[in-house]
Amino acid sequence: MFSVVSNPEFLREGEAIRDFIYPDRVVVGSNEEKSKKILRNLYSPLISKGAKYVSTNRRAAELIKYASNAFLATKITFINEIANLCEKTGIDVEEISIGIGLDNRIGSRFLRAGPAYGGSCFPKDTKAIVSTADKFKSNLSVIKSVIKSNQNRTDLLLKRLHSIIKKFNNKNVSFLGVTFKANTDDMRDSSSLKLIPYLSKKGAKIKYYDPTGSKKEFNNLKNVEFANSIQNCISGSDLIIIHTEWNDFKSINFKKLSKNKKLIIYDMRNLFSPTKIKKLGIKYFGIGR
Repeated sequence: MFSVVSNPEFLREGEAIRDFIYPDRVVVGSNEEKSKKILRNLYSPLISKGAKYVSTNRRAAELIKYASNAFLATKITFINEIANLCEKTGIDVEEISIGIGLDNRIGSRFLRAGPAYGGSCFPKDTKAIVSTADKFKSNLSVIKSVIKSNQNRTDLLLKRLHSIIKKFNNKNVSFLGVTFKANTDDMRDSSSLKLIPYLSKKGAKIKYYDPTGSKKEFNNLKNVEFANSIQNCISGSDLIIIHTEWNDFKSINFKKLSKNKKLIIYDMRNLFSPTKIKKLGIKYFGIGR
């Protein structure tokens, strides 16, 4: 018996083929020497290209996977909490991310402030490692705090939305992207699953556009409809929420697509320069800015 974790950033959604061919590392967990030899031979083409290879027992391999994802989830949650502080102190979190990310001991990846983490791996694996630790009566207080902070993240974003627009009744709200991240159609634990129903209940008229198409999760919500293009989504909007960091959204000319002189943009991914957007006469709000 054996288990394999290839590149425990785990064949990322939207990057699976590349991650398999060019893994950061290959972790093989087995309790049988014969299996370990077979797997090393199997992965030898990747090893010869420079992939790091780790051979360990099954339990250690499993814990490597859980601990890796828990650590990355911690980095995301950490920078989100720093972003909260930046909003209070008038500091741009992008500058903080660059400043601490240049430290080789920390690294810049997963230091992008935004909505709560979602998807299939981080929520599941953080809970799994905590559950395992509880079973063995070991307190993983840091990871428990990460889970709690992430669960509260969407509520904080909703409070920020209410500070931007006091009442949403009959307001036209556009969502650009609804998946938990770009380059995937995965809706699991996406912040949009809380944001859109909440705004719908508050009387907002919501259009959303996502390159992966309409989502069944929103089919039965009042005043929520899928737009088949960015232009149709933005047209007539009072508030544009950039929820997912799709490349399609990075070069939008908001001034050209929207004639609303009181247009507001809430950029949850910090894709745009606040200075440039404000020069267009558009109210702009970002994360940690």
